[in-house]
Amino acid sequence: MAPPPALQYRRVDPTLGTFALRPIDVDADADLLHRWVTHPKSRFWQMQDADPAEVCRQYRAIDDSPTHDAYLGLHDGTPAFLAERYDPAHDEVGRFFPVEPGDVGMHFLVAPTDRPLPGFTRAVLVTIMEWLFADPATRRIVVEPDVRNEPVHARNAEVGFRVTGLVRLAAKQAYLSFCTRDQYAQARR
Repeated sequence: MAPPPALQYRRVDPTLGTFALRPIDVDADADLLHRWVTHPKSRFWQMQDADPAEVCRQYRAIDDSPTHDAYLGLHDGTPAFLAERYDPAHDEVGRFFPVEPGDVGMHFLVAPTDRPLPGFTRAVLVTIMEWLFADPATRRIVVEPDVRNEPVHARNAEVGFRVTGLVRLAAKQAYLSFCTRDQYAQARR
């Protein structure tokens, strides 16, 4: 059995512990990803009816893509969230705004749990933002959450995202939102 992929990023939250990101291993992580993305709490991920083979195909396509990456997020060494990074110039959302150099698209999913920790989703999002902005080429992060996903809108606003408009994507109506380095830094003060 091959070892898991190496960690790409690590951050210690003073209250909640260590958060880390590593590239997904499609074969090793497929069952876990399937449980997460098809869980009722993950309805905005739009994969409720996907079977394991379909989830595996989708993440293999991401793994093979030169413009989209998926990462497994760990909390104190245990899988706890999923993050995707993509180039909006090569994504459907890129039709709705002038994509600029340094724009990076992002999706995240916190694993469903019966024992939520206060502040956990915020800590996950801060970890992802820190990871994306650790790349000096990243100037602005783009998200397009479903308009009905009120909890994620609140978390996004907490870290500096500003909604610029409503867009109709193939699978959802979404709020197009952006967060620059300056907006993120101001929100973190």
